Amino acid sequence: MPIDLTLSHYSDLAFGSSFAVYLIAAVLLVAEFASSRVPANASAPRALVASGGGPPVIQGPAKVIVQPSRSRAERLGRMGQSVIGVGFGLHVASIALRGLATHRAPWGNMYEFVSLACAAGVLAGLVILRGPVLRRLWSFALLGVLLLMFVAGDLLYTTAAPVVPALQSYWLIIHVSIVSTGSGVFLISGVASALFIVRQRYSGESRQASLLGRFAQRLPDAATLDRVAYRTTIFAFPLFSAGVILGAVWAEAAWGRFWGWDPKESTSFLAWVIYAAYLHARATSGWREGKAAWINIAGFTAMLFNLFVINIVVSGLHSYAGLN
Repeated sequence: MPIDLTLSHYSDLAFGSSFAVYLIAAVLLVAEFASSRVPANASAPRALVASGGGPPVIQGPAKVIVQPSRSRAERLGRMGQSVIGVGFGLHVASIALRGLATHRAPWGNMYEFVSLACAAGVLAGLVILRGPVLRRLWSFALLGVLLLMFVAGDLLYTTAAPVVPALQSYWLIIHVSIVSTGSGVFLISGVASALFIVRQRYSGESRQASLLGRFAQRLPDAATLDRVAYRTTIFAFPLFSAGVILGAVWAEAAWGRFWGWDPKESTSFLAWVIYAAYLHARATSGWREGKAAWINIAGFTAMLFNLFVINIVVSGLHSYAGLN
């Protein structure tokens, strides 16, 4: 069937609009992060308890507690998160319109793959990064999404077209969608581990002594960052594992062998091993802190290397970048 150029044009407009909306959201969330305050001694409210261990004693007339209005940082953060939802809707529309325009699964080249992975990362963030504390991670997660979308739209963009014969298979829908979704969720995990290291290393410094110290104290506590990194990896790792296995099944159907140590296959296996090592290290005493976080960052670095260097620079059976 011929390519629908009108729908393809609308897809490009939706992609550019989603990028612009994400950028606005990032500005709002960065403003929230910059204006947020970290109390010097955060403690829970304490009741006045009788010295004999009896029930609390309240002296004087009862007072009406007025709920304080939301701070400026809270309002900016809520606005930013709402704007992300609008951008995500436009982003999904751009992917759907691309599929309708090409009459195939809209992830047949690097531009489309990166766009889908970014959408998966944003969706993971909308599910996980909620509340005034975790919302502070959005500034950094969106930075990664915007960078990847800029590279996809400016350097990797290709006009809507049919895929090469080797990709004209139902396995394209299954294998690539699973891998790209896992890759997007790994983005949130990698950001959380990187911020965990910053928080752990610099949060003990005086707020006046170091810019990094002031920055680190605005981040969620190290335990929260570590928990976000671990839980997102726990979700993404089975997806990535399934993608690798299903890719091997597709390779057997297309090339007559399950595994041939093609550069793409080798690097995917390396990334899988690194993430498996992270999960093992995270459960091992003595490795749960910075060592495990560094392994997680190494895994995400391997994913980026596999996505860009292997697809663009190295020639192999998986050279389907679609670049002109």
